[in-house]
Amino acid sequence: MTKNTQNTTQSTRRTTENTQAAPATSEALTVLVTGATGRVGSRVAQAARAAGHEVRAASRSGAVRFDWYDPSTWADALRGADAAFLAYQPDVGAPGAADAVGAFARQAVELGVRHLVLLSARGEDQAHPTEAALAESGAARWTVVRASWFAQNFSEGPLADAMREGGELVFPGGEVLEPFIDARDIADVVLAVLAGGERYAGRILEVSGGRLLSFRDAVAEISAAAGREFGYVPVAAREYGAALTEFGVPDAEVEFLIELFETNLDGRNARVSDGVRDVLGRGPREFTDFVREAVASGTWKG
Repeated sequence: MTKNTQNTTQSTRRTTENTQAAPATSEALTVLVTGATGRVGSRVAQAARAAGHEVRAASRSGAVRFDWYDPSTWADALRGADAAFLAYQPDVGAPGAADAVGAFARQAVELGVRHLVLLSARGEDQAHPTEAALAESGAARWTVVRASWFAQNFSEGPLADAMREGGELVFPGGEVLEPFIDARDIADVVLAVLAGGERYAGRILEVSGGRLLSFRDAVAEISAAAGREFGYVPVAAREYGAALTEFGVPDAEVEFLIELFETNLDGRNARVSDGVRDVLGRGPREFTDFVREAVASGTWKG
């Protein structure tokens, strides 16, 4: 166990031992949302607007320019914000993530941002240094939301494109079980955290869907609802990495992803977390409902 991981674990123990609710806040906030075009960030931005907050939807090409690899873009995005949602790209556990998130969080503190919420990954040991960097940044309020695999990975992005175009999902998921979570539930949790005042400060929250499915099960549900047969082809992580290399993914990123798939998809996440219910007072959205809605919108039409 690394020093950063020990610090994060100790902080988690301290904060989860004291869960007495503090008064919630209904004030309108100015919320910086990084990764605002992504699966989760876009939904956080939408939920924040619906709750009456002013949203700074930040991305590399948006009106609010933000780039994790260009620190010169950080201050303008942060200045005047009350809270910030941190979604590090390409992954919270990637090389360089801890340094970048730590530096960003320290700058946010200097500029008066009151609450920082980091999107992390459940069961991803590689993410622990990044979580620790946030905790050690000096932020008065910080919260980590560790999420399971997004349901929207099947409907948006490269895996969805492969299913639409090739009729199959080729992925190193084996037959491992995962409680896929709807990204809208993550967004709702983030908004509840921001509205909760001190209640969720210094805490690590684990959120997941409510039902365990294999990737094969998920593809079968999509096939049945869409009326189109999709295949599932499990492959070794290194074989998948070779395909990524052919598509032009940088070698360093490929090596990280191979390691991530080999560890995070080893069955450690074959369990349901209660974070959605604990924070929102309701159960997570059903994967079946997510599939039905995505089919109705034409998501998997070829």
